[in-house]
Amino acid sequence: MALSFPRWLAVLPLALVAATCQSPRPDRLPTSPADLQGTWLQSNEESRGDTLVYRPNTYKFPPSRGRTGFAVGQAGRFTEFDIAPTDGLEGHEGTWTAPDAAHLRIHLNDNSAPDYTLEIISLHNGVLKLRRP
Repeated sequence: MALSFPRWLAVLPLALVAATCQSPRPDRLPTSPADLQGTWLQSNEESRGDTLVYRPNTYKFPPSRGRTGFAVGQAGRFTEFDIAPTDGLEGHEGTWTAPDAAHLRIHLNDNSAPDYTLEIISLHNGVLKLRRP
């Protein structure tokens, strides 16, 4: 049975929307650890489940009582930032190595935490998504 004109007209916008939808873009990994260099602060508002979202420290974050983060430097230098008792940031110096393009292995010099690995999910348009297993 053919659709009458008014019903057909109502279905047209839905068909156009469906035709223009694209499948999600695959996650983009950094091409080298140098792409991660800089200071990254956690965007608690965007983090979901085990996926942690970070943005550059120059991003205009909404007000917060503090943000954890880290800095990836040249030659394997790493600093982890925790919230200090005075709501500022407290840095822990360490090192990073990259066993492959999707992982950073972190060692903190003061042993304030055991060595850990950051799994890089994606880096796109200033948004870094990680998992910390």
